[in-house]
Amino acid sequence: MVYFAAIGASQCLLYRFELQVSGAVMGKILVTDRVGEKHDIEIAIGDNIMDPLRELDNGIEALGGGMCSCATCHVFIGSEWSDKIEAAQDDELELLEETECYRKDESRLSCQIAFTEELDGINLIIAPEE
Repeated sequence: MVYFAAIGASQCLLYRFELQVSGAVMGKILVTDRVGEKHDIEIAIGDNIMDPLRELDNGIEALGGGMCSCATCHVFIGSEWSDKIEAAQDDELELLEETECYRKDESRLSCQIAFTEELDGINLIIAPEE
């Protein structure tokens, strides 16, 4: 989304444009939200997995805005996908280990995962709210 201001002689107008990337390669993530509803979500290659999960009614809060500063974007990822995702860094692991529902081989912060072609069809479960 792009914003710009146009200033006339007696007014200031704010214009909002939504840009669409032509030819963006899309994939899907399969998400189970906090009440057990399943969602098929389209996502562009290279986008952060956290972003579409914030838009769900029973999705993640993502209070840290993608900065790996909290665990409000905590998700569970099946072990069959772990080899296709970069390993969690120490700061991410530290945040995850402090949660009540931490699962050693499944817990990840969605803000730390960029969607790739290899992740097309990945199944995620949004962790319970703490």
